[in-house]
Amino acid sequence: MVVGCAAMDDRPVLVTGGAGFVGIHVAQELLRAGIAVRIIDALLPTAHDGPVTELPEDAEVVVGDLRDPDVARAAVRGVQAVSHQAAMVGLGADVLDIADYVAHNDLGTAQLLRALALEGFRGRIALASSMVVYGEGRYRCPEHGAVRPGPRALADLEAGRFDPPCPRCAAPLAPEPVGEDAPADPRNVYAATKLHQEHLCASFAREVDGVAVTALRYHNVYGPHMPRDTPYAGVASIFRSALERGEPPRVFEDGAQRRDFVHVRDVARANVLALRREEPAPGAFNVATGRPRTVGDMALALAAAMPGAAAPVVGTGEFRRGDVRHVFASADKARDVLGFEAQIGLEQGMQEFATAPLRRAARR
Repeated sequence: MVVGCAAMDDRPVLVTGGAGFVGIHVAQELLRAGIAVRIIDALLPTAHDGPVTELPEDAEVVVGDLRDPDVARAAVRGVQAVSHQAAMVGLGADVLDIADYVAHNDLGTAQLLRALALEGFRGRIALASSMVVYGEGRYRCPEHGAVRPGPRALADLEAGRFDPPCPRCAAPLAPEPVGEDAPADPRNVYAATKLHQEHLCASFAREVDGVAVTALRYHNVYGPHMPRDTPYAGVASIFRSALERGEPPRVFEDGAQRRDFVHVRDVARANVLALRREEPAPGAFNVATGRPRTVGDMALALAAAMPGAAAPVVGTGEFRRGDVRHVFASADKARDVLGFEAQIGLEQGMQEFATAPLRRAARR
């Protein structure tokens, strides 16, 4: 679907977290479209170990923490739009991360919005949200139709029963694509903060005329410049690090958990489409391929792209209590409204990812 582009002036677009994994690609995509870019990033040691060398030369770069109201005010001054990527991501190390997630993701977003209000901002915000706000995906019971299973029981996980049963009759369930109309059900600290970011931004848009917020719910993003060797990295990065050490990646549970793996350049395009669309597109949109694959599939595709790599161990039985079983997307709304369709398939993306530059190991 072809969607018309709104005219953009010579004022910069602010990319928060613009030195991060997704933020760098968003900045590059904006610059390729001839749009001025201002990057702000706190360069947290959990995401950056040493100087960042991948930043676009043509972008204005501000090093600072959005939680500081003066820094936030300076960062937003004179911008025409915002791509809000700044956040702590992933499940993290343990529950002791809870205060850091809330501080960076929730307070950082609140200070950004306050600064925009003080500067009289009237424009669009593309918010980096996440599929984790859904919790488990959509399921169907042959007897009871669409159902929402609760968190998986520890006893079931320990016994290797990884698929959630029907909460009404305990029958096996069939997973289905989850649409943006699914109720939110965040099941870990990171997920709770991403949903709160959506709520804060939506409230801001309701209060301030002329502001539109597009919440882009990223599914499993991978690609060049992922962070590596950190508890905040994505599973693709963790698997590649294992393969580079000559070790087989260990695929938890039975390897059949289904996700939607979307390339970071496709994610960047979705941000630019949301900011440049002729008419604003408020609301939430899945950013995904619409073609779900198992985590085991991903591990095998990555290993196949690395000659001589160890074969993955698919189905170790290990698990993380904060994980969900199946969550994959309906990509229809993003296609129909934003004109977004992912262009990079898993095998093609893994061929590139096998040798793509990754971010250096981060410090705790």
